Amino acid sequence: QVQLVESGGGLVQAGGSLRLSCAASGRTFSSHAMGWFRQAPGKEREIVAGISTSGASTYYADSVKGRSTISRDNAKNTVYLKMNGLKPEDTAVYYCNSGTSIRAMKSQGPIGSWGQGTQVTVSS
Repeated sequence: QVQLVESGGGLVQAGGSLRLSCAASGRTFSSHAMGWFRQAPGKEREIVAGISTSGASTYYADSVKGRSTISRDNAKNTVYLKMNGLKPEDTAVYYCNSGTSIRAMKSQGPIGSWGQGTQVTVSS
């Protein structure tokens, strides 16, 4: 079972930047698409970005498109989400998870177990 540990969240002013990291255990990291998800208070968890196994394909939700970059380092079993121009509405707990493809993560949800997430709070 792959374990995921998210980090890099924090309290930031509107307009600021953060880079989230997700370290995965196990030997199957490079064979899975990866995604970043977030859950704001009172809302359902949603996918905000996805990346294919090689990193050649990416996906961004409209809410973060143009402000965020997802990347991965298969040698380090780590996926990143760099977020710029943060807005108060970006406040949420951010999680990473895996899937068979970006399309599958979007339509069927991820296949891995959820980690503890990392809190991002954006003040206005």
